[in-house]
Amino acid sequence: MSASSVTVGIDVAKAHVDVCVLGAQSDAQRLDNNAEGHSVLAAALQPFGVGLVVMEATGGYEAALACALQAAGLPVAVVNPRQARDFAKSMGRLAKTDAVDARMLAELAAVLVRREDLDRFLRPLADERQQWLAALVTRRRQLLTMLHSERQRLQITPKKLHASIEAIVAAIKAQLDEIEAQMVSHVHEHFGELDQLLQSAAGIGPVASATLIAELPELGRLNRREIAALVGVAPMAHDSGSSKGRRRVQGGRFELRRVLYMATLTATRYNPAIKAFYERLKAAGKLPKVALVACMRKLLTTLNAMVRTGKHWDKSLHDA
Repeated sequence: MSASSVTVGIDVAKAHVDVCVLGAQSDAQRLDNNAEGHSVLAAALQPFGVGLVVMEATGGYEAALACALQAAGLPVAVVNPRQARDFAKSMGRLAKTDAVDARMLAELAAVLVRREDLDRFLRPLADERQQWLAALVTRRRQLLTMLHSERQRLQITPKKLHASIEAIVAAIKAQLDEIEAQMVSHVHEHFGELDQLLQSAAGIGPVASATLIAELPELGRLNRREIAALVGVAPMAHDSGSSKGRRRVQGGRFELRRVLYMATLTATRYNPAIKAFYERLKAAGKLPKVALVACMRKLLTTLNAMVRTGKHWDKSLHDA
């Protein structure tokens, strides 16, 4: 068999990973999900000339393994668990075990490896600087969630207990300030040029810039349609025969999309190009939310072009 015909599926759990190799003589195996297990797996896979390794996103348990395999020169795609499960159902695989999931992911890899647009499925190699920034961004998001929860509890808690909640709120705010300071400092030190480029677009502030750098490493590497679909702001058709359904956005990276939403809200007020686009859509009868999503897509694709070309926001181009 050709090298590209060898595909690997890896089902990732917290303590271990299950591996299935298709197209080569290799038994299914289970390894520890730690640095030693990752090294053993990378060494075992390298002789096969693997065309593609597919694993599911599991909330971070897959990150170290994906990086270790990429560092060994193996192409890795990290897919959405829902998409993987939909593929399994389409193949008639209703049972769900770790071994079954690993084989299903290997079969999915065999489909993806034959696609002309395979590059858009491959996970960009994240170095330690980007991983640390992603951890800071995630921690900031967790603190904001906790702060929101405590503030909600304050509304339904007896007044005698307010002091307890307010103490927790103050502690969370202090931690939030510290994390944000670390995040901004890290971006300035390691991604200063990219950060300045992104923030040259009105509406993109320090938090939005850091989130884009940490959670969208594909920025500047994909075309405008691919980047919009990846984030989840591309309208998807729902047509069948003579029936024409409404276009809707779906899927994508939810947390990243939330940050982009807030950045676009600011841009519709302070970015002349986005503001004019937003007002033009509303004047044409578009609902405010529909117009705002279109502005999100426009802002994202503009940022994508800026990163790809290395050029800062050029006001004259949008005035034209």
